[in-house]
Amino acid sequence: MKQIAIHLLSSLLLFALVRPATRNSAADSTPPSLRPGSRVLLDAHNCYPYHGKWADRMERALGTGLPLAIEQDLCWHTDARSGRSWSIVSHGKPLSGNEPTLKQHFFERVRPIIEKAILERNSRDWPLITLNLDFKSEEPAHLAAIWSLLGEYEDWLCTAERGADIHKTNPLRLRPVLVLTGDSVAQQKAFHDDVHVAQPLRLFGSFKSTDWLKAPLDSSIPPANNYRRCWNSSWAVVEKGGQHQAGDWSEGDDRWLKSLVHFAHGQGLWIRLYTLNGHLPDKSLGWAEGYNFGSEEQVRARWKAAIEAGVDYIATDQYELFGIVKRETESRPAR
Repeated sequence: MKQIAIHLLSSLLLFALVRPATRNSAADSTPPSLRPGSRVLLDAHNCYPYHGKWADRMERALGTGLPLAIEQDLCWHTDARSGRSWSIVSHGKPLSGNEPTLKQHFFERVRPIIEKAILERNSRDWPLITLNLDFKSEEPAHLAAIWSLLGEYEDWLCTAERGADIHKTNPLRLRPVLVLTGDSVAQQKAFHDDVHVAQPLRLFGSFKSTDWLKAPLDSSIPPANNYRRCWNSSWAVVEKGGQHQAGDWSEGDDRWLKSLVHFAHGQGLWIRLYTLNGHLPDKSLGWAEGYNFGSEEQVRARWKAAIEAGVDYIATDQYELFGIVKRETESRPAR
């Protein structure tokens, strides 16, 4: 049973109490395509093979068109014989050591796309690809290895100058790839705190919320800072209990979703919501059942609502179907 009255009251309170984040002149100079709320993108969830299966996910995601976001999960693997360790793209154990690396699976795959974009200098849709990194382990050597890898491709990346004050948001340099990562203290240390002042930040962290939130939200998610520029949240902040406790999509749900997006953008943050799937169990292509609303009809209603609300990154495993719904929704006259 949906608590529509609670949703409505929460939404009214939120719109009354939300205050836009304080902006400085540097933030105001951010290119339009990098401003929160400027566009809605497919976020291709878990876009890599599982133990050798579903190896076509990268091609499927890119086949939906650009711009888009692509998620890669990273594990730190140590070879038992040699003792050598390296980062691999995988959802988790068991690990064989034959899994692809981020360099192989992502960066070298998109090289022709990125080099063509740089050569043509048509930056209207930059960043063409947002790379979302999900670290499954945070060994210092793992974080250092990814920082070093990103350095190899720094000319492709949206960067910002590391300032002395993290709360002063410096402008992003517009390039074809934007890299986002998680919310942990360990990642902030490796990717921001340990970076020398005036050097470029190569990737940007998030604030995270996985539980039900209530208005007012002022103390729930802080404003963006120079490193943390995204709010990465499970769908449970929209519908209490998440996918398996969700009923039919309602007007109250829609108002609450819009208020959450409005709040995030007011804080200067992109908002990413995960993971919105809807399918019969026998139609799964390795997709986690915990993200399943149970039917295409149920997930379509939520995709449309998230697109209309302006969610920056909508994570799903159903790349092609989402792309169709996005085109249909965006082609309709505004309500």
